[in-house]
Amino acid sequence: MTTLLEGTPSDEASAVLAIGRCVVKAMFVSMCARHPEGKDADYLRWHTFDHRPEQFRLDSVRGAIRLVSTPACRSSRAASAGRFDAVDHVMTYFFADTAAMQAFNDLAVALGGAGRIPYLLPLVERGLYGLDGMAAAPRVKVGADVLPWWPLRGAYLVVEEGSAPAGDLVNVAGVAGVWWGSGMALDPAFATADGKPISSVAGLQISFCFLDDDPVETAQRIATNLDERWKRTNVVPLLAGPFYTVTGEDCGHHLP
Repeated sequence: MTTLLEGTPSDEASAVLAIGRCVVKAMFVSMCARHPEGKDADYLRWHTFDHRPEQFRLDSVRGAIRLVSTPACRSSRAASAGRFDAVDHVMTYFFADTAAMQAFNDLAVALGGAGRIPYLLPLVERGLYGLDGMAAAPRVKVGADVLPWWPLRGAYLVVEEGSAPAGDLVNVAGVAGVWWGSGMALDPAFATADGKPISSVAGLQISFCFLDDDPVETAQRIATNLDERWKRTNVVPLLAGPFYTVTGEDCGHHLP
């Protein structure tokens, strides 16, 4: 976990917060299964070095995180129901303006026209989630506003039916902070894959736990907290499990 740092946490320092706050309004999340021909590493390398950087042509795209599951991650899931059981890849873009979804789609079409989308993964779900809340563990010092840009080791992802604040998850050792949000309506133009309608995220909540400890080890500690959460709230777990981040040349490191 993060080495003990000095000073007052940003979320307790009013002068720091007065300088600037998070401008992210929504999270676009794409969840996919593994490549049918085992080309996961090739896909991740293309997406990491080509497709993902191009998205920052859009002023509204403020950050992005790619996650991948391993067999150990799968065996550590606290929930994996229905269609979500197939999820092994998760890509998230953080948007400052949901109106930019049209430009986001236009860019994909332009890149495809240039022959720049050679790989696709089987889509499980994609959806837009409005950012509802955030919290950071005081020990990491950085404020909740900047968690997606902090050097996380992985993430613990929770998808639930219903809604309930997820800030108390920062009490788990290894969880540096959490962002959570609720499903938003998505324009029909973006709610299809290969011409077929995809499942709506309306009524769902997603929570990203940003980790500074090994995701699988953290999963063992967070399970008790989640079990208590599901007993005392009206949310129904659909997916809850650890994922590793994908960066640079480690595109094949966390694959089977």
